[in-house]
Amino acid sequence: MAEEKKKHKHIKHKEKKDKVGGAAAAAEASFKPCGDVKGIRFGGQFIVKSFTVRRASPLELLRLLDIPPSFLSELQSLPFPSTTAYMPTSFTILAHQAWHTLTLGLGTKKSKVVLFVFESEAMKAAVDQLWPAMIPLGDVNKKLIRGLTGSEMARFKFRKGCLTIYVYAVRRLGAAGFVRADDLRRILQAVVELKDFLDHTAMLAMPSQRSITLQSRGTVAQ
Repeated sequence: MAEEKKKHKHIKHKEKKDKVGGAAAAAEASFKPCGDVKGIRFGGQFIVKSFTVRRASPLELLRLLDIPPSFLSELQSLPFPSTTAYMPTSFTILAHQAWHTLTLGLGTKKSKVVLFVFESEAMKAAVDQLWPAMIPLGDVNKKLIRGLTGSEMARFKFRKGCLTIYVYAVRRLGAAGFVRADDLRRILQAVVELKDFLDHTAMLAMPSQRSITLQSRGTVAQ
């Protein structure tokens, strides 16, 4: 019985991986004007909108995606130079734990990570100057997604335990193709391969895949 369950889980994981692996190739058909693309969702947990996310450093992005050293060793610089990531702040991590406790287990323990893969480094640099370094989750849809005029996005959503990860590919309105398609594909594959994050505190403290860790890869940044 246990083996049958394990086999079913393996098949389900492979089907999901194959499906999302093809999602990058289908991204062209998924681009919509920023006013029409779906934003991040909150359900009935309105208090979560006040929780904050902050812009992550390039190394934190690699920790989140758990990019293997073999991939990094092939590069002359850090990968994904046109990607901006927003991750939960320490306040958000603690607030989620407190909210879950105060509501006797009814409050959500899920937080959100938002990745924006821009079509160029120049576009990322320009947008980073406009976007705040820290922002309440409730303002992400209005100020980051809807507020990015003259652009269009393709949206991907993944549930990974206590984290829901949103990936947005961003290009100029009416542009053909997506210049950073390889980066987008690699990021989507990395997110699919992530194991579930079991607890928000794991993001700060726990080793291995359950946390956001980067093992001895600082040399890549040199």
